[in-house]
Amino acid sequence: MTAACSAFYLPLESLNVCPFLHKTPKLRQTLTAVCAAKERCMDAETLNPSRPIKRPNRRKPSSYGTSRRSAMKKSFSQEQVYFTTPVSHNPSIAIIGGGLSGLLCAATLEERGIRSTVFDTGIHGLGGRMATRAVVESQQKLVFDHAAQFFTACDARFQNLVNRWVSEGLVLEWKGTIGELEAGGRFTPIQSSTTKYIGIDGMRPLADSIHKGTNLVEITRPCWISKLEPCNGMWHLSENEKNRGSFDAIVIAHNGKCANRLLSSSGLPQLFRQMKKLELSSIWALLAAFEDPLPVPFDGDFNALEGAFVKDIESVSWMCNNTSKLFPLQSSNVRAHQCWTFFSTASYGKRNKVPQENIPNVTAEKVKTEMLDGVEAALGLPKGSLPEPFYTRVQLWGAALPINTPGVPCIFDPYGRAGICGDWLLGSSMEAAALSGISLGNHMADYFQGGENHLEEFAVGLHEGFKAVSGYDIGHFPGLDSDKPVICDLEFVA
Repeated sequence: MTAACSAFYLPLESLNVCPFLHKTPKLRQTLTAVCAAKERCMDAETLNPSRPIKRPNRRKPSSYGTSRRSAMKKSFSQEQVYFTTPVSHNPSIAIIGGGLSGLLCAATLEERGIRSTVFDTGIHGLGGRMATRAVVESQQKLVFDHAAQFFTACDARFQNLVNRWVSEGLVLEWKGTIGELEAGGRFTPIQSSTTKYIGIDGMRPLADSIHKGTNLVEITRPCWISKLEPCNGMWHLSENEKNRGSFDAIVIAHNGKCANRLLSSSGLPQLFRQMKKLELSSIWALLAAFEDPLPVPFDGDFNALEGAFVKDIESVSWMCNNTSKLFPLQSSNVRAHQCWTFFSTASYGKRNKVPQENIPNVTAEKVKTEMLDGVEAALGLPKGSLPEPFYTRVQLWGAALPINTPGVPCIFDPYGRAGICGDWLLGSSMEAAALSGISLGNHMADYFQGGENHLEEFAVGLHEGFKAVSGYDIGHFPGLDSDKPVICDLEFVA
């Protein structure tokens, strides 16, 4: 941070801010869960403008660098940003992350008349884990959902969005047979009345539909925001020293190492502490296309397996026939190729984790072989009898899904005018991501429309404890019944 801006970690009148004491606040009805947010109070003596401010002694950095522990300690003890400038009547919000949560936060802000800019790293498109990959191999178009596989809807607000997607021809009910597949080929269909939804052309178009038709939302991608700097009552964003604009408030709508880096020196220690508590799994995805249908089990009504949660095999936790799911008419042709998505377990992902941006060829080949062996074992086929795929690709989701959660819809620091949204705040589902984005958008709109004199009422989720997320290794599906759901092990840390 430049010397000119560093003073604005304090109030504009150069006042010190003491550590905060907390009590349970009154929350707006916008939020859907009771959050044990805390209010801050300030020591009268430290707010005396006549009292001189002690500046820390500048120490020469060690030639041996800084240890990770000392860097973490410094991050946790960073000065809290405290904006004292009046709240703008026409605010502009920066949203870092263009997944479902960030996009719905932007859309909700627009509904309340507030402008925003979404910064996203996606090269191929928006959507984050709502990713669909289409490739041409051997003159054949291959389509894979290689992240979110399907979703359910229990909350009325998310159901309203799903209904809109259905009316626009983007989503339909997935009536394919899914269940649990035990090693050796024993398949048990999941009996549930909960509707399962899929994107008709994959998941990515759903992200585009949220942004389509908006007037107050600007999209900037691909863009890697590398620095957040508070100055003159505004947040200044930059990408590798390139100015990306000034905003009245910021939203962190992604997680993992990049988000932690952004928050580690931003002047938002409370947000940083909460983000650092988050633990994420690592999961390998294998995309494989076969010339002939795989010999999969059938249910009691002679319907072939389309998706299965795999049990007791470490290299595979989920398998899905994309061709049958997305193109049922094409799949009915016995000569049609089949595109399958396979996911590993979280334990396998942890044990074989490498930098996801630069996967060594030897690791990619090892993972492909072991996952295909796992598929073979799950289907109960003789060793070496699984058909050879004519196309394969492996991808590591290094920060795949949350394995712990604070169970609040959003986090917001009214003093620094900064918030966090994401699926991990409520669980690990598309519905959780949607509800988090909607909640934060409404909460920030309430703040800008009347929260200037009641800051303590808008502090949300800053001190919540975390608990383990229950569900399958590939996520949680509200309303979907299962006899024995997989419980994520807190030992698995991204």
